[in-house]
Amino acid sequence: MPTDLEIARAATMRPIVDVAADLGLTEDDIELYGRYKAKVKLDVLDARRDKLSDKLVLVSAITPTAAGEGKTTTSIGLAMGLAKLGERACLALREPSLGPALGMKGGATGGGRSQVLPMQDINLHFTGDIHAVGAAHNLLTAMVDNHIYRRLEPMLDPRRVRWGRVLDVNDRELRDIVVGLGAPTDGVPHESFFDITAASEVMAILCLAEHLDDLKGRLGNVLVGFTYKREPVYARDLGAAGAMTALLRDALKPNLVQTIEGTPAFVHGGPFANIAQGTNSVVATKMALALSDWCITEAGFGFDLGAEKFFDIKCVSAGLEPCAVVLVATVRALKMHGGRDIDELTEPDAAAVERGLPNLAKHLESIGYFKESPVVALNKFTSDTAEEIDIVRRFCAERDTPFAVCDGWAGGGEGALELAEVVRDSISCNTPFEPMYQLEDSVEDKIFAVARKVYGAEAVDFTLEARRDLRRIKKLGYDKLPVCIAKTQKSLSDNPKLLGRPEDFLVTVRRIIINAGAGFLVPLTGEIIRMPGLPAEPAAKRLDVDAEGNIIGLE
Repeated sequence: MPTDLEIARAATMRPIVDVAADLGLTEDDIELYGRYKAKVKLDVLDARRDKLSDKLVLVSAITPTAAGEGKTTTSIGLAMGLAKLGERACLALREPSLGPALGMKGGATGGGRSQVLPMQDINLHFTGDIHAVGAAHNLLTAMVDNHIYRRLEPMLDPRRVRWGRVLDVNDRELRDIVVGLGAPTDGVPHESFFDITAASEVMAILCLAEHLDDLKGRLGNVLVGFTYKREPVYARDLGAAGAMTALLRDALKPNLVQTIEGTPAFVHGGPFANIAQGTNSVVATKMALALSDWCITEAGFGFDLGAEKFFDIKCVSAGLEPCAVVLVATVRALKMHGGRDIDELTEPDAAAVERGLPNLAKHLESIGYFKESPVVALNKFTSDTAEEIDIVRRFCAERDTPFAVCDGWAGGGEGALELAEVVRDSISCNTPFEPMYQLEDSVEDKIFAVARKVYGAEAVDFTLEARRDLRRIKKLGYDKLPVCIAKTQKSLSDNPKLLGRPEDFLVTVRRIIINAGAGFLVPLTGEIIRMPGLPAEPAAKRLDVDAEGNIIGLE
């Protein structure tokens, strides 16, 4: 069986100028990055902001397992399926981080016959947007340290600096560091840290900003630390916002590529959903809505993470209104939630599928809290039996939930026709969604609303440090911001070992980070970390270049 990379390499790509023409764009509207990639100029959106389509479809999933769920594969298949039905569809997806691409997960451009291309470019560096985010973030870090070293006003307390460094590689050794060691001219010694670039507030800002002035204003509002008198210090106080904006000027323009069948796709922005907001950029989503009739987008990990943040942060901030939610499930994942081990998933086990259904039920319940219309898409694997698939089909029928089998991995758009037809016939564009909480609610109530309704928690506990953060947040006037909860993706709870639908559990908030520039608060729950480590066998060990200069081993 050919690998994803081999399938992608064998595909015939259309020149990106032709893909752009399908969206009504001319060569003057785009900036070419080679023959098959382009950035679209922001004035294209500026001229069409009042003409956005109302057919925005969010693709989410049940709680992820090591077996994989295939949200991206399903999203791509759905867009290609709609195109085969004669609909004008466009994708709006996140771009992959080198961290998981070279770590445990591998690439993030779909799979099989449902991929976005050029696959290896997108997975490795792409147009440099993530590196631009890292450069802008670390420039601010350097200016913070220089401000401390030169004892400039406002006088930053090195012990109360809240702004660290970022790197787009998984490196656990850098989670907690000490900087400024050596001679007096080498800086002021103090503790610091590294996050992965996808967790940077600059990434969050890039994905929420709608134009350059918005970007610059948000960057200036980044809270970097406090003075000795505990007064806040912002990036604008250091004069950093202008230079950061200059580094991100081109990164704000969305990237246009194509699916394996030539369907237009915007791939732009890459925040993780377990430690950030988990959705692609507002600019890319609105660009897709402005240039096509259908925009298919996704949110990272399960509905409890990326999708909740898609609604409560992205949609509220940008005024977006989805018309449907596609919830992806697999027989394999349901078996794991039903108690089977990963090496047993190809064995037929209808009972295990039944036992795993409560996880699917919880996510459908959560979609209902937002007053949205769900469609369940069963992402098909070759080991699935007719009996196992029928169990999920009957489960959805009993709940009057539209259901479709999606075989986009093997069949591309043709394999996703059933899903495309069900989505086309099931959308509801006239019912506004309801946020999980109101911004006027207290921070504690907002966290509890998400934990109770979406996770199913019994209660939320706050550590002493988190309670100090709550007091600071209220004092600074940030208590009306939405919350972007950082939580394990492996469970509905904050304990990664609790699969299925756990009940009567407690969510523990350890700290709450103020992302004033992005415009949200980040409660850290459980043992969640913002700089992943490499697994025992990182994907980087399989990556290589052959004698002809072709990349091999990318998955």
